[in-house]
Amino acid sequence: MIVPLEKIVKGGEAEVRISHLRTCPACKGSGAKEGTSPRICEMCNGTGKIVTSRQEGNISYKETRICPNCGGKGKFIDTPCPKCGGTGVIDEPEKLMVNIPIGAEEGMVLRVPSKGRPGTTPDQIPGDLLVVIGTAYDQNFKRSGADLWHTETIDSIDAVLGTKIKVSTLDGSIDVKIPKGTQPNTVLRVKNKGLPYFGNTHMGDFYLRLEVHIPQALSDKEIELYKQLQSLKK
Repeated sequence: MIVPLEKIVKGGEAEVRISHLRTCPACKGSGAKEGTSPRICEMCNGTGKIVTSRQEGNISYKETRICPNCGGKGKFIDTPCPKCGGTGVIDEPEKLMVNIPIGAEEGMVLRVPSKGRPGTTPDQIPGDLLVVIGTAYDQNFKRSGADLWHTETIDSIDAVLGTKIKVSTLDGSIDVKIPKGTQPNTVLRVKNKGLPYFGNTHMGDFYLRLEVHIPQALSDKEIELYKQLQSLKK
């Protein structure tokens, strides 16, 4: 199940669509048409197995094999259920609401009782459905555990002189100070602005990777200023 970052932050219900086998509601899993019942195999007495024993001296041997009469099913369905064709199960899509806990971790498994595969007999309770949590792609943020990574591009002059920029997080905008002499791919850390940790009140951190934009088209005035800087360095 793919969950957006906003749902990881706040938690809550999310819809999951599944298509799986479930007990046929028409025949209640018996495979026989309503009003009829399966016929028990007389050869194996409904067990689906044939057990033979023999004695050699003081040693007893017992052999178990599949009943050749019913093929191991233990019964015959003379009038199959028209809804499931005698299988006792149907493949039907279903929508479920799953509760996503705050700070749900990547790969976390959520268990939904009795929504898995049906039992092999009508009286058996269906198994559980296991929902694996995955984080949806986000064009602005990349998840790393409870930490978030984000990339911003700044002008070269701001990288040289330093500045302050406004950066969006999942918890609103924050002001981030860009120090003087910032190099390309510099990473700044903002504490407690990431995702919540699962099971406690702590928050991950927000990592800001800075890319520096080098202008390709300059005005005459800008070219003159850059030439002045170049001459000063010489």
